[in-house]
Amino acid sequence: MVDDGTPEIDTTPEIDTTVAHPARIWNYWLGGKDNYPVDRLIGDQTTEVYPEIVQLARHQRAFLGRAVRHLAGEAGLRQFLDIGTGLPTVDNTHEVAQRVAPESRVVYVDNDPLVLVHARALLTSAPEGATDYVDADLRDPARILAEAGRTLDLTRPVAISLLGILIFVQDDDEVRSILRRLLDAVPSGSHLVITHTTNAVHGERTDEAVRVWNEGGSVPMLVRTPETIMSFLDGLDVLAPGLVSLTRWRPEHTPFEEPEVDEFCAVARKP
Repeated sequence: MVDDGTPEIDTTPEIDTTVAHPARIWNYWLGGKDNYPVDRLIGDQTTEVYPEIVQLARHQRAFLGRAVRHLAGEAGLRQFLDIGTGLPTVDNTHEVAQRVAPESRVVYVDNDPLVLVHARALLTSAPEGATDYVDADLRDPARILAEAGRTLDLTRPVAISLLGILIFVQDDDEVRSILRRLLDAVPSGSHLVITHTTNAVHGERTDEAVRVWNEGGSVPMLVRTPETIMSFLDGLDVLAPGLVSLTRWRPEHTPFEEPEVDEFCAVARKP
């Protein structure tokens, strides 16, 4: 909830440490400590067949930073809805946005109780802006929008980010329905930021890693082709360079060129 000094009743659900959760596995790959043996087991089994997943996780975090800096800077957005936020780490959405514009308002959404605990403690806003946390599932956009509307003004442009979460919705039409309901609730000038796993780069090696993940008992994920992912952006203006590997979206200038990874990304504007 928005931090206004009012004591809150602790309604945090009990954390099930016997079932792996994507947010905690991701935290493990990023070198965090907020995970359990079951998360590390699946994380290790996945990296055995696809060691690049660790770098992929770091590239996704770097892409988030570049995208948010663009949105808060050049695009001038001041409202962010981060769905599937995962466990707090360095350069969270509100930190990046508020470095550019301290008045930025950010709502995080996730459905893991451990994320909720850490979000309440760590996702604190600059005085000029605001942060909030919504405990909700992606498949319930009505709840997400109702809760987010307490912090965000949905009559003004909002940047909606869905990083590494659409892979857990198995039906393409359901993905389109979720995105449509989210975007219908915000005005022209709003933006959508997505990442999605594909096998366009490493082919069978990525497929094997996904198989290991799915058999490990975590939330099953689905690989999609770039063409299918691109179809989720129909009706939006996709910003250059389009739908590309994480390492190809407006990379920072360095002496080294990072290899492509099997996680594609895009930023698109609602006309």
